[in-house]
Amino acid sequence: MSKVLSILLIIISCQTLFSQENITISGQLLDSETQQPLSFANVAVHGLEDDRLVTGAITDENGRFKIIDLPIGRYRLYFTFIGYTTTERTMISGGLNSIFDMGKISLEPSTQNLEEVEVVGKQATTNAALDKKSFNLEDNIAQSGGSVMDAMKTLPGVTFDQDGKVILRGSDKVVVLIDGKQSSLTGFGNQKGLANIPASNIEKIEIINNPSAKYDANGFAGIVNIIYKKEKQTGFNGDVGLSFGLGALGKRRADTPTDLGSFSANPKVIPSLNLNYRKDRVNYFLQSEFILQKALPNNEFTTRNYDDGRNIVSQVPENRKQFRSIINGGVDYEMDDKNSFTFSGLYDRERHIDSAQVAFINLNTNGRNRFYSWQEEEITRFINATVNYRHKFEQPGHTLSASAQYTQGLEDETYSLNDSSSVRIGMDMTNIRAIENTTSLSSDYVRPLSSGRLELGAKLRIRRLPVDYTITPGNQSIIYPDLGTFSDWGENLYAGYVNYVLEKEKYDVETGLRAEQTKVFYDLDPTNAYYPNNDKYDYFELFPNVRFTYKLNGHNKISAFYNRRIDRPGEPELRIFPKYDDPELLKVGNPYLRPQFTNALELAHKYIWGSGSLYSAIYHRMIQDQYMRIYSIDNSNPEYDIVNRIYQNTGKATNTGIELLLGQDITNNWKVSATFNWFSNTIDAYQGILLFPYERSFSTEKSTADAWNAKMSTEMVLPKDFSIQVTGIYYSDKNIPQGKELSRSSIDFGLKKRLWNKKAELTFSASDILNRFGIRQRIYDQGVTAIYQNYFETQIFRVGFKYKI
Repeated sequence: MSKVLSILLIIISCQTLFSQENITISGQLLDSETQQPLSFANVAVHGLEDDRLVTGAITDENGRFKIIDLPIGRYRLYFTFIGYTTTERTMISGGLNSIFDMGKISLEPSTQNLEEVEVVGKQATTNAALDKKSFNLEDNIAQSGGSVMDAMKTLPGVTFDQDGKVILRGSDKVVVLIDGKQSSLTGFGNQKGLANIPASNIEKIEIINNPSAKYDANGFAGIVNIIYKKEKQTGFNGDVGLSFGLGALGKRRADTPTDLGSFSANPKVIPSLNLNYRKDRVNYFLQSEFILQKALPNNEFTTRNYDDGRNIVSQVPENRKQFRSIINGGVDYEMDDKNSFTFSGLYDRERHIDSAQVAFINLNTNGRNRFYSWQEEEITRFINATVNYRHKFEQPGHTLSASAQYTQGLEDETYSLNDSSSVRIGMDMTNIRAIENTTSLSSDYVRPLSSGRLELGAKLRIRRLPVDYTITPGNQSIIYPDLGTFSDWGENLYAGYVNYVLEKEKYDVETGLRAEQTKVFYDLDPTNAYYPNNDKYDYFELFPNVRFTYKLNGHNKISAFYNRRIDRPGEPELRIFPKYDDPELLKVGNPYLRPQFTNALELAHKYIWGSGSLYSAIYHRMIQDQYMRIYSIDNSNPEYDIVNRIYQNTGKATNTGIELLLGQDITNNWKVSATFNWFSNTIDAYQGILLFPYERSFSTEKSTADAWNAKMSTEMVLPKDFSIQVTGIYYSDKNIPQGKELSRSSIDFGLKKRLWNKKAELTFSASDILNRFGIRQRIYDQGVTAIYQNYFETQIFRVGFKYKI
């Protein structure tokens, strides 16, 4: 508790940066008797407190007016026309809605003087919805030159597990969108592609903890939306960049005795390009990055202590040589003032070779029990093609849009495993080729209202993921027999939603309902001996959401949320073919997994003052049929030890927590920001049956994982166009199923120098300077305990240069 209080005291002096929203007001003035439009009438916007003129507009020939880029605030609107009386309207702009359609406003003929009209707005420097936080990457110096995953280290509530999956508020059930859409790059249920998206091409990252009905219903922890840069200036513009880095300069733990060991001082060369050309009604955009590097994405030490007295340690370093190319581009075309198209595409191809020598050392005798050497050659490719159509009606913000998207993900992995030991001498080889094809069709309709908006939409998504599996077994092969040579997984989703927003002077309401019909099949090779029945099922579910915000005063708002969501296991969680990077600690999926459902409650508060802000939230999520990896000993091969890590549904669970974002501008040139997140994950006791590689029972005891993390960042603008940033991150110990994950921390540093009248910039960044961000776990199971330490490449030093065209 003393640590928690200390962190809170530090945080109270800090500021979290959010995006600023403007509003648009539109409507039409009519003669109340003839219903004819009043051309060239006046609309004046005054401040509520001082009654000073802020801005205004004149109606067009059809009596329509539009006021754009009006800051959120408290206003009076005056509608005046010679020979007519004034008509009053009250309009509330608290940030929940950015576009207001006042509808048809009637003025009555009169020779009397005009009277006052009062329209009320509300000033907000942060997003008033309280469930969406936006973070601009322009000033993210400490992680410059890195990936989106590197940049997300500092975001509130965000962590990562040993597989590179995003953890948000203590859960890995997170949906990652790119420009508001899912794609094969970030996956439908996994987010490994984040490590390869260049942060330099990203404008901002949004975190949506309580999505409305217009979003897909999956991802109970929330949504991370990555928004690419797109220049708005006319003509030719953009930037070119080059980054050079070195990773894993120091080794946290000495390698086990092998000839290869683990890579260190890994060089990285990353050129990047961001171009934009806008002329008349056409805009062309292109972003690209190429990655040529050595890397160490995993470096797993596992010490196993068996109840019979054996103590064995192994190290699995994933020594990687990698080349990756990413190209994202497209065209925006405005047919006229009301109709526009966007054609965009993304191509991402990676080829890497991973190699390792794995020795299993008997700590009792200091002798080597088994020795593996393996090599993985993998090609991955992601293709995404999208066509978006948008129609604008007369009223601003009144739109109809439609989208067609095709995305494909290819994984072609060849795995060679050479066993040289007293048990056997032989080589096994496997090849997995998986191609995921996803087609999505969607439409969305938005109608602004005088005090809110109405949203309607529908979606169709078809996914297919066939997998071909080829094995070349060696002498006394360790590869499980009778798996078959193929599987075919598919999912059809049909969805529709309605969402309504009401914004009043003292309160806001948002409520919606999403309906989804889902059909799933998983066809296995009939020769598969472990799962006797192919799997097929379908279900219809409703997903409501409600949000109520009460405005205490001009500086305080409080919101209550409820929504229901689903997390569907993807093909990686279902895949029946094991991964053999550690043949004695096998990771494998489960084709009989079922979705998990979550009911979520949250209470959030926002307090704003002149130079800072405080955001706080208390949340509670109730999970049914949670799925996770289970550790279980496999005794099917008496010649050596095998521990399976198998996905399994494990019953009920809860996720409860507190999130704080506080901060302060110390001076105009010095900002300090910080976040704090405490959460408690409780898993009920559960007993079930594992079917692979033979039927056996498993059980998990009721456990509660209490943990917290804190992040602080300070940024200073120095003389002569220098800027510096220092970021500190700390994750506490936390309980995990069958064990505990130990604390870890990171200190990152960044320095930026603007050159040539700010046309260019030179950056230096150092992440995890002290090399303390590796993952450490203690695992307990019947008959064995294990200490897992993954000292992967977290320490990276980079120098980058960028020039604006």
